[in-house]
Amino acid sequence: MMQEPLWTGLGLVGALNARVSGGGLPRKASGVSIDTRTLEPGDLFFAINGDARDGHDFVPAAFEKGAAAAVVDEAHARDFAAAGPLFVVKDTQAALERLGAYARARTEAFIAAITGSVGKTSTKDMARLVFSHFGATHASAASYNNQWGVPLSLARMPAATRFGIFEIGMNHAGEIAALVEQVKPHVAVVTRVAPVHLEYFDSLEAIADAKAEIFGGLLEGGVAIVNRDDETYERLAEAARVSGAGHVFSFGSGEGAEARLISYETRDAVGVASAEIFGRRINYRINAPGPHIARNALAVLLVASVFDIDLEQAAAALEEFTPSTGRGRRETLERAGGTITVIDESYNANPTSMRAAFELLAAANPGPGGRRVAVLGDMLELGPRSGELHAELGQDLARAGVDLLFTAGPNMARAFYAAPEAMRGAHRLAAAELEGLLLSALRPGDVVMVKGSNGSRTGALVAALRDSSNAAANAG
Repeated sequence: MMQEPLWTGLGLVGALNARVSGGGLPRKASGVSIDTRTLEPGDLFFAINGDARDGHDFVPAAFEKGAAAAVVDEAHARDFAAAGPLFVVKDTQAALERLGAYARARTEAFIAAITGSVGKTSTKDMARLVFSHFGATHASAASYNNQWGVPLSLARMPAATRFGIFEIGMNHAGEIAALVEQVKPHVAVVTRVAPVHLEYFDSLEAIADAKAEIFGGLLEGGVAIVNRDDETYERLAEAARVSGAGHVFSFGSGEGAEARLISYETRDAVGVASAEIFGRRINYRINAPGPHIARNALAVLLVASVFDIDLEQAAAALEEFTPSTGRGRRETLERAGGTITVIDESYNANPTSMRAAFELLAAANPGPGGRRVAVLGDMLELGPRSGELHAELGQDLARAGVDLLFTAGPNMARAFYAAPEAMRGAHRLAAAELEGLLLSALRPGDVVMVKGSNGSRTGALVAALRDSSNAAANAG
């Protein structure tokens, strides 16, 4: 049976409220893109005016890569009259939001929205995996959770979708409220509230209030899901009730949670857990260690219960989960004389996720002669308490049994010098300056955990470790 196109050309005219120019109406668009680097032939390209670049500069490149059409504003329409089919609108950002709203309105899918200071992307990825076993599932790609990513993710949702999972992020108060109004979820999840974005918020309670905006977009009778172990739980639950949520459910290790973690252990880098969900015992395994992962899986199972999915089958699907790059993925890499294990946590960092990563490293078992090695970059957007929050990591590193520490960035220097002297390997101003020192210090059997905010560029060190491994394998 022929698959329905994501969008027909005629359907786009009405959804975008656009006029057609530059070579006629395209027959269809098989995808939607705002970035020519990832654009696929047949995509509809939106020329978004971003923070750093204007997408109109890339319209020719979009057509060279096979775009079906481009959405441009009136000010640039004449510039591209001969480039290819154009949908001309007053404002391309507003047009993207209109297309997302149209996609949301045409689907009968069950929709879940997920936010949180930590864990929202991995929870979204677990939900995508689980629900794909039960029907056509669409979810936000990567961390597409901002003013461009949310409407883009909606616009990419096929009409026949059964389950839609959308990640929603924020840096400032009011941002989630605007985004969740586009998503209109049946279920809204807050994974955890943690001290992040303190550059823009003066307290944990203020962060909780901003996260609680997600409940304001719930459809009538919708379900709010909150972390029972979170110190702002009562505040979040009350906000959900005030918003008009039909039900407020919780997950965590504490008494009273509708989904309660009973036991957890790590076996050979696999999380093995037992829980009670609405009084029913459920056992599950996750191909990613860490009690925080096991707890977030409970949020997914609560959503599954709301969507009337068989819990036993949903729990069984969790074993297939593998963390994405930079979010806890483990790799075994070749090293002269043996191998090392790399735990890649390089995508993001804040005090809460740092401590969770230290727990993972503490639970890891180095090989013969191996050590636990932590490679840390700055945690960003922590505001005036940044130095203090970095310094507090020194004691956590000691408790985790870290043998060797490498740090990069002006703030992470505080953690380096707060750690035991015997642990200190090297500190440098930038992550790139650690590369040679790290590569020369590692030996077979080491377990290396790399973590930092994305802006601290620790991901480049993971890439260097891979390159070194490939070179060692080729030399062998």
